[in-house]
Amino acid sequence: MKKTNNVFQIPSFTTAYGLLVMASESERLKKENESMALMMAKTILKALDCKDHYTYGHSMRVAYFSLVTGREMGLSDAELHELELSALFHDIGKIGTPDEVLNKPSRLTEEEFLVMKQHPELSYDILKEYPLFEKVSLNAKHHHERFDGRGYPSGMKGEEIPLFSRIILIADTFDAMTSTRVYRKGLDYSIAYAELEQFSGTQFDTKCVQAFIQGMQKETAKNESEFHIPFLNQKFNKDAA
Repeated sequence: MKKTNNVFQIPSFTTAYGLLVMASESERLKKENESMALMMAKTILKALDCKDHYTYGHSMRVAYFSLVTGREMGLSDAELHELELSALFHDIGKIGTPDEVLNKPSRLTEEEFLVMKQHPELSYDILKEYPLFEKVSLNAKHHHERFDGRGYPSGMKGEEIPLFSRIILIADTFDAMTSTRVYRKGLDYSIAYAELEQFSGTQFDTKCVQAFIQGMQKETAKNESEFHIPFLNQKFNKDAA
Protein backbone atom coordinates (compact mmCIF):
# COMPACT_ATOMS: atom_id res chain seq x y z
CA MET A 1 0.00 0.00 0.00
CA LYS A 2 1.41 3.44 -0.93
CA LYS A 3 0.31 7.02 -0.35
CA THR A 4 -0.27 9.33 -3.34
CA ASN A 5 -1.53 12.91 -2.89
CA ASN A 6 -2.54 12.09 0.69
CA VAL A 7 -4.65 9.19 -0.54
CA PHE A 8 -3.65 5.63 0.16
CA GLN A 9 -3.73 3.44 -2.93
CA ILE A 10 -4.50 -0.24 -2.42
CA PRO A 11 -2.58 -2.48 -4.82
CA SER A 12 -4.83 -4.09 -7.38
CA PHE A 13 -5.67 -7.76 -7.02
CA THR A 14 -3.62 -8.48 -10.16
CA THR A 15 -0.54 -6.73 -8.72
CA ALA A 16 -0.86 -8.44 -5.35
CA TYR A 17 -1.33 -11.83 -6.99
CA GLY A 18 1.70 -11.22 -9.19
CA LEU A 19 3.87 -10.44 -6.17
CA LEU A 20 2.71 -13.63 -4.46
CA VAL A 21 3.53 -15.67 -7.56
CA MET A 22 6.99 -14.09 -7.77
CA ALA A 23 7.64 -14.80 -4.08
CA SER A 24 6.46 -18.38 -4.47
CA GLU A 25 8.62 -18.92 -7.54
CA SER A 26 11.65 -17.44 -5.77
CA GLU A 27 11.14 -19.79 -2.84
CA ARG A 28 10.71 -22.74 -5.21
CA LEU A 29 13.95 -21.92 -7.02
CA LYS A 30 15.78 -21.49 -3.72
CA LYS A 31 14.66 -24.94 -2.53
CA GLU A 32 15.49 -26.43 -5.92
CA ASN A 33 19.00 -24.97 -5.81
CA GLU A 34 19.51 -26.26 -2.26
CA SER A 35 18.32 -29.71 -3.31
CA MET A 36 20.71 -29.73 -6.29
CA ALA A 37 23.61 -28.60 -4.07
CA LEU A 38 22.92 -31.40 -1.58
CA MET A 39 22.68 -33.97 -4.39
CA MET A 40 26.01 -32.72 -5.73
CA ALA A 41 27.47 -32.97 -2.23
CA LYS A 42 26.45 -36.62 -2.01
CA THR A 43 28.08 -37.21 -5.40
CA ILE A 44 31.31 -35.66 -4.12
CA LEU A 45 31.23 -38.04 -1.15
CA LYS A 46 30.84 -40.97 -3.55
CA ALA A 47 33.89 -39.68 -5.43
CA LEU A 48 35.81 -39.66 -2.15
CA ASP A 49 34.73 -43.24 -1.48
CA CYS A 50 36.05 -44.26 -4.93
CA LYS A 51 39.31 -42.38 -4.34
CA ASP A 52 39.98 -43.69 -0.82
CA HIS A 53 37.52 -45.93 0.99
CA TYR A 54 39.36 -45.54 4.29
CA THR A 55 39.05 -41.72 4.24
CA TYR A 56 35.36 -42.07 3.38
CA GLY A 57 34.76 -44.36 6.37
CA HIS A 58 36.86 -42.07 8.55
CA SER A 59 34.67 -39.11 7.51
CA MET A 60 31.52 -41.03 8.46
CA ARG A 61 32.94 -41.79 11.92
CA VAL A 62 34.13 -38.21 12.42
CA ALA A 63 30.62 -37.00 11.57
CA TYR A 64 29.15 -39.44 14.09
CA PHE A 65 31.59 -38.42 16.86
CA SER A 66 30.97 -34.74 16.07
CA LEU A 67 27.20 -35.15 16.27
CA VAL A 68 27.52 -36.94 19.61
CA THR A 69 29.53 -33.98 20.90
CA GLY A 70 27.15 -31.41 19.43
CA ARG A 71 24.12 -33.06 21.00
CA GLU A 72 25.91 -33.20 24.36
CA MET A 73 26.57 -29.44 24.02
CA GLY A 74 22.88 -28.76 23.32
CA LEU A 75 23.24 -27.50 19.75
CA SER A 76 20.08 -26.75 17.76
CA ASP A 77 18.94 -28.92 14.85
CA ALA A 78 20.21 -26.33 12.36
CA GLU A 79 23.60 -26.21 14.09
CA LEU A 80 23.81 -30.00 14.17
CA HIS A 81 23.10 -30.10 10.43
CA GLU A 82 25.93 -27.65 9.74
CA LEU A 83 28.25 -29.58 12.05
CA GLU A 84 27.36 -32.87 10.35
CA LEU A 85 28.07 -31.51 6.86
CA SER A 86 31.31 -29.89 8.05
CA ALA A 87 32.50 -33.19 9.52
CA LEU A 88 31.46 -35.24 6.50
CA PHE A 89 33.41 -32.94 4.18
CA HIS A 90 36.35 -32.02 6.43
CA ASP A 91 38.74 -34.26 4.46
CA ILE A 92 37.18 -33.88 1.00
CA GLY A 93 40.36 -32.08 -0.09
CA LYS A 94 42.18 -35.41 0.09
CA ILE A 95 40.67 -36.10 -3.33
CA GLY A 96 43.54 -33.90 -4.51
CA THR A 97 46.23 -35.61 -2.43
CA PRO A 98 48.55 -37.93 -4.42
CA ASP A 99 47.88 -41.63 -3.78
CA GLU A 100 51.50 -42.29 -2.86
CA VAL A 101 51.14 -39.81 0.02
CA LEU A 102 47.54 -40.54 1.00
CA ASN A 103 47.96 -44.33 1.10
CA LYS A 104 51.55 -44.60 2.29
CA PRO A 105 51.63 -47.43 4.88
CA SER A 106 54.49 -45.90 6.88
CA ARG A 107 55.37 -42.55 8.46
CA LEU A 108 55.38 -39.61 6.02
CA THR A 109 58.57 -37.73 5.25
CA GLU A 110 58.68 -34.01 6.03
CA GLU A 111 58.08 -33.19 2.37
CA GLU A 112 55.16 -35.61 2.14
CA PHE A 113 53.65 -34.20 5.33
CA LEU A 114 53.73 -30.72 3.79
CA VAL A 115 51.75 -32.10 0.85
CA MET A 116 49.25 -33.78 3.22
CA LYS A 117 48.84 -30.51 5.15
CA GLN A 118 47.35 -28.89 2.06
CA HIS A 119 44.12 -30.90 2.31
CA PRO A 120 42.14 -28.51 4.59
CA GLU A 121 42.62 -25.65 2.13
CA LEU A 122 41.77 -27.96 -0.76
CA SER A 123 38.55 -28.87 1.09
CA TYR A 124 37.79 -25.16 1.40
CA ASP A 125 38.47 -24.55 -2.31
CA ILE A 126 36.13 -27.38 -3.33
CA LEU A 127 33.25 -26.25 -1.11
CA LYS A 128 33.46 -22.44 -1.03
CA GLU A 129 31.76 -21.83 -4.38
CA TYR A 130 28.44 -23.17 -3.13
CA PRO A 131 26.49 -20.59 -1.02
CA LEU A 132 24.90 -23.42 0.98
CA PHE A 133 28.39 -24.56 2.04
CA GLU A 134 29.92 -21.18 2.92
CA LYS A 135 30.17 -21.95 6.66
CA VAL A 136 30.87 -25.63 6.04
CA SER A 137 33.89 -24.74 3.89
CA LEU A 138 35.36 -22.56 6.65
CA ASN A 139 34.76 -25.21 9.31
CA ALA A 140 36.55 -27.74 7.10
CA LYS A 141 39.41 -25.35 6.37
CA HIS A 142 40.20 -24.81 10.05
CA HIS A 143 39.79 -28.33 11.48
CA HIS A 144 43.56 -28.63 12.06
CA GLU A 145 43.93 -25.39 14.01
CA ARG A 146 45.11 -25.93 17.59
CA PHE A 147 43.68 -24.18 20.65
CA ASP A 148 47.18 -22.86 21.49
CA GLY A 149 47.61 -21.35 18.01
CA ARG A 150 50.19 -23.87 16.78
CA GLY A 151 47.95 -25.51 14.20
CA TYR A 152 47.43 -24.91 10.47
CA PRO A 153 46.68 -23.46 7.98
CA SER A 154 46.07 -20.06 9.64
CA GLY A 155 47.54 -20.41 13.13
CA MET A 156 44.22 -19.36 14.72
CA LYS A 157 44.01 -19.53 18.50
CA GLY A 158 41.35 -20.27 21.14
CA GLU A 159 37.86 -19.12 20.27
CA GLU A 160 39.10 -17.49 17.06
CA ILE A 161 38.79 -21.02 15.70
CA PRO A 162 35.22 -21.84 14.60
CA LEU A 163 33.49 -23.97 17.24
CA PHE A 164 32.66 -26.72 14.76
CA SER A 165 36.30 -26.87 13.64
CA ARG A 166 37.31 -27.37 17.29
CA ILE A 167 34.80 -30.20 17.64
CA ILE A 168 35.91 -31.86 14.38
CA LEU A 169 39.58 -31.76 15.43
CA ILE A 170 38.73 -33.81 18.54
CA ALA A 171 36.59 -36.29 16.57
CA ASP A 172 39.26 -36.52 13.86
CA THR A 173 42.07 -37.14 16.36
CA PHE A 174 40.03 -39.67 18.32
CA ASP A 175 39.26 -41.68 15.20
CA ALA A 176 42.92 -41.60 14.16
CA MET A 177 43.93 -42.92 17.58
CA THR A 178 41.31 -45.68 17.80
CA SER A 179 41.41 -46.94 14.20
CA THR A 180 43.57 -49.92 13.33
CA ARG A 181 45.91 -49.41 10.36
CA VAL A 182 48.39 -51.68 8.60
CA TYR A 183 51.26 -50.33 10.68
CA ARG A 184 49.61 -50.18 14.13
CA LYS A 185 46.65 -51.31 16.25
CA GLY A 186 44.05 -48.80 17.33
CA LEU A 187 43.99 -47.62 20.95
CA ASP A 188 41.26 -48.54 23.43
CA TYR A 189 38.72 -45.76 23.97
CA SER A 190 39.81 -45.24 27.59
CA ILE A 191 43.41 -44.58 26.53
CA ALA A 192 42.28 -42.23 23.75
CA TYR A 193 40.09 -40.31 26.23
CA ALA A 194 43.11 -39.87 28.50
CA GLU A 195 45.15 -38.55 25.55
CA LEU A 196 42.47 -35.98 24.73
CA GLU A 197 42.31 -34.85 28.36
CA GLN A 198 46.11 -34.60 28.54
CA PHE A 199 46.21 -32.17 25.62
CA SER A 200 43.11 -30.18 26.59
CA GLY A 201 43.84 -26.47 26.66
CA THR A 202 46.80 -26.82 24.29
CA GLN A 203 45.76 -28.81 21.25
CA PHE A 204 42.06 -29.07 22.12
CA ASP A 205 39.27 -26.91 23.56
CA THR A 206 38.72 -28.25 27.09
CA LYS A 207 34.94 -27.73 27.04
CA CYS A 208 34.62 -29.61 23.76
CA VAL A 209 36.76 -32.48 25.06
CA GLN A 210 34.54 -32.81 28.13
CA ALA A 211 31.38 -32.83 26.01
CA PHE A 212 32.93 -35.37 23.63
CA ILE A 213 33.92 -37.81 26.36
CA GLN A 214 30.60 -37.48 28.21
CA GLY A 215 28.64 -37.98 24.99
CA MET A 216 30.74 -40.94 23.88
CA GLN A 217 30.45 -42.68 27.24
CA LYS A 218 26.66 -42.42 26.94
CA GLU A 219 26.85 -43.81 23.40
CA THR A 220 29.02 -46.72 24.51
CA ALA A 221 26.52 -47.54 27.26
CA LYS A 222 23.84 -48.08 24.58
CA ASN A 223 25.85 -51.07 23.31
CA GLU A 224 24.78 -50.48 19.69
CA SER A 225 26.78 -51.93 16.79
CA GLU A 226 25.88 -49.22 14.26
CA PHE A 227 25.63 -45.45 14.04
CA HIS A 228 23.35 -43.37 11.82
CA ILE A 229 24.35 -40.52 9.49
CA PRO A 230 21.22 -38.37 8.93
CA PHE A 231 22.48 -36.61 5.78
CA LEU A 232 22.89 -39.93 3.98
CA ASN A 233 20.09 -41.67 5.91
CA GLN A 234 22.44 -44.60 6.25
CA LYS A 235 23.86 -46.75 9.05
CA PHE A 236 27.50 -47.71 9.43
CA ASN A 237 29.24 -50.40 11.47
CA LYS A 238 31.01 -48.92 14.50
CA ASP A 239 33.75 -51.55 14.25
CA ALA A 240 34.51 -50.89 10.57
CA ALA A 241 37.86 -49.28 11.44
